[in-house]
Amino acid sequence: MTKEIDIRRGRHCTFLMHVHLVFVAKYRRRVFDQDAIEKLRSYFASVCADFDVELVEMDGEGDHIHLLVNYPPELAVSSLVNSLKGVSSRLLRRDRPDITTRYYYKGVLWTPGYFASSCGGAPISIIRQYIEQQQTPG
Repeated sequence: MTKEIDIRRGRHCTFLMHVHLVFVAKYRRRVFDQDAIEKLRSYFASVCADFDVELVEMDGEGDHIHLLVNYPPELAVSSLVNSLKGVSSRLLRRDRPDITTRYYYKGVLWTPGYFASSCGGAPISIIRQYIEQQQTPG
């Protein structure tokens, strides 16, 4: 995990893009204990490495997980989310069969939806003010 102020460079761009993701367990069941959250952390880190994404922070409670990731501009957040949820569900089922028998409903760990919010950088009001102050050539 790295500092969230690290500006990354691509071949044709310089970027600093963060997204806050929240995944909720199906029916808000309290599935996750400390061991399950640690396992999810390693699964998420592995998937993020495959996508050239930095997992900045990750934690959760019994029924949901929060992630903060720094991602490249060419990556669709929905693709990342699909892989994170799919891989984590499959690997947690494999490594923790006790969770599978008690909490998975028809083999499903996560709700179909997710929360995603862009974050980091200056507030929108400051960016809007900066853009308004640009001098239009006359």
